[in-house]
Formats: sequence, C-alpha cells, structure tokens
Amino acid sequence: MVKLTDSDKKRYDRQMMISGFGEEGQRKLKRSRVFIAGAGGLGSTSSVFLAVAGVGHLKIVDDDRIELSNLNRQILHWNRDIGRAKVDSTKEKLSQINPDVAVEVVKTTMTESNVFDLVEGSNVIVDGMDNFPTRYLLNRVAVEKKIPFVHGSIYGLEGRATTIIPGRTACLRCIFPESPPPTRFPVLGATPGVIAVIQATEVIKYLTGIGRLLANRLLIYDGESMKFEEISVRRNPDCPDCSDIQKS
Repeated sequence: MVKLTDSDKKRYDRQMMISGFGEEGQRKLKRSRVFIAGAGGLGSTSSVFLAVAGVGHLKIVDDDRIELSNLNRQILHWNRDIGRAKVDSTKEKLSQINPDVAVEVVKTTMTESNVFDLVEGSNVIVDGMDNFPTRYLLNRVAVEKKIPFVHGSIYGLEGRATTIIPGRTACLRCIFPESPPPTRFPVLGATPGVIAVIQATEVIKYLTGIGRLLANRLLIYDGESMKFEEISVRRNPDCPDCSDIQKS
C-alpha cells in the first residue's frame, strides 16, 4: 500500500480537505501513472497542475523543439529554452515544481508502431495534441486498451473538453467523425490554460473517484463572450473505433 509521508500530508493538506478526497484520494494519486501526449500549450499546463496535485508518475511524449512563437501559451518554456527539446524543458521545470513526482519524458513522434508501447501501464491519457490524426491514434489505443482519454482542443478564444471512458461513453471518433483540415490556427495563451486546467481536474476526479466527470458531455468554452456550454454526446453504434467494444 502506498503511504503518505509527513511532507505529503503538509504539501497536499488543502486538497485533502475536499469532501470525498482525504488521504485515500491522495494515495490514489500518488500511485497513479498519467500519460500526457504533447508538451505544448495544453500539455505543459495540464502537467503543472497534475504535478502540484501529487500524481505519482507523469510520462510526457513530444518531438518538438521550443520556438519563440510558442512562448505566448506554453508556460513551462521560457526565453532561455528556445532551441531545446520541449520534453527536456518540461522535465526540468516539473522536477523543480514538485521533486516528489516521477517525470518520465520521451522525445519521439507518436506513430502506429510505437503508441501502444508508449501508453503501456498508464491509468489515464491526456490529449495535448494540436492535430486530429494523432488524436484519432490516441483515441484508438485508448479504446483498445480501455484507458480513459481526456480530450482537449483549442482555437483562438474557444476550447472544448470531454472525458472518454471506453465502453461507457462516446469516443473521440463518435464525437468528431471526420478530421478538420490541417491549418495553422490562432491561439490566445489563456485559452489552452483554461482547457488544460479542466483536463487536469478531470484526471484528478477520475483517479480519486470524486465528482462528476465530463462523460458523454462535450464542454465548450467561448472566451470572447465568457460562456460555457455543454452538449450531450452518445456512442455511434457504427463507430469504426469503438463499436466493437462491449459496454461496461
């Protein structure tokens, strides 16, 4: 059984006060492994809040290097990091934010040939990607391995989030049957901040068993008018990704 140290009890005291959370919730986080796909706007922000919450093991995969144009939104990467691999910058900062969290990074592109091995052993997958082909790949591996998949996406001042529980909810392909055309899209830095914090909250809720997840619910954030809306979604019985999985 995972034990909490005196340092853990002090560090996480305020969140353990949440109803239903307590020391058992903190132990659940400490023994959990979360896979974060991408170390950009969504991935860097969600990783910060998962690290400060005390998730025991974070595995972050990204193949990019830091550019000046990333710095309006990718909060773990700073001016001095330009040219570095994003995963190296991410590991350095997260290890300083919370040295008690194991941070594993892999500098690679996720492909059909490696994604199953990359996510092996993970309790949750966090979508920090900026393109649908890779999201569909992650969705498929999540469905096949029955690993919850917390989706987030952004455009300008807008964002979306949902939590996919294979066998229980609509998968990403059910919700978005076709990929939008690839494009260089606008981003206000605060937008991935909002969506990534929602993603981190969903991960923590799932791992600890508290609250109500965004299961079969697509949350839509409109920063321009400062509105949140919710759309109910459901499984497509003919979905090419999840139609074969039995309802759990």
